[in-house]
Amino acid sequence: MTRIPILMYHSVSDTPNDETSPHAVRPSDLAEQLAYLSESGFTPLTLGDLVASLNHNNGRSIPDKPIVVTFDDGYADFHSHALPLLERHRFPATVFLTSGWVSDAGSDAAGRPLDRMLSWGQAREAAQTGIEIGGHSHSHPQLDQLRTEELRHELRRNKGLLEEKIGAPVATMAYPYGYSSARVRQEVRKAGYFAACAVNNTIAADRHDILAIPRLTVGKGTTIAMFKRAVEGSAVPLIYLRERILTKGYAVVRRTRYGLQRVRGNV
Repeated sequence: MTRIPILMYHSVSDTPNDETSPHAVRPSDLAEQLAYLSESGFTPLTLGDLVASLNHNNGRSIPDKPIVVTFDDGYADFHSHALPLLERHRFPATVFLTSGWVSDAGSDAAGRPLDRMLSWGQAREAAQTGIEIGGHSHSHPQLDQLRTEELRHELRRNKGLLEEKIGAPVATMAYPYGYSSARVRQEVRKAGYFAACAVNNTIAADRHDILAIPRLTVGKGTTIAMFKRAVEGSAVPLIYLRERILTKGYAVVRRTRYGLQRVRGNV
């Protein structure tokens, strides 16, 4: 079985606001984490490259110690803090971008950004350096709670805008909040995505659903000792025990909520 740690970051800042603070990582911590990965012989891949390697597309194969680094939402500090560190270590990464939150979205603006966000120009610049731009919905809703038509709109508008503004195909995405369902995954496939990330806080493996690939959360409370154990696959269930309990509990709540909405005819 092939096992691949896929890391999930959000904001990279020394001064995050209250809303982004729980998942924010200090630039110095990101620098230490990337240095460890580089010195330990990990081979970085974008999510798209990983999927291509798993499928042996164009003769690709999985390297001995693969790692995938992802960033959700598209905060402006990715461009100012994370991108220079990634370039220093020659690490590609995947940024899952919420199109309605882009700072110069104009008439396409939607949802409520949690902090300063990337501009389209900054996203294009990142893509030109080898960063993969993936989808993350248009307005960042809980996709599994939407009516099917609203869900389709969120997925397809996001993909269409990203491809138009970045000038490249977009084939991977991540679910806002990590939430999905069989219905959501079916619509993700119909929208033209071939791979999608959840959270789940476990090491990804080639046995996992390609439309529900698990990731490992890296946040403010992730010490370098925890980080090393996580990427090496040591005691991952214990490191993320609290997060996994909360995720499973809230999954029940969301399914119940969606079921009640269906009974009431709201979805």
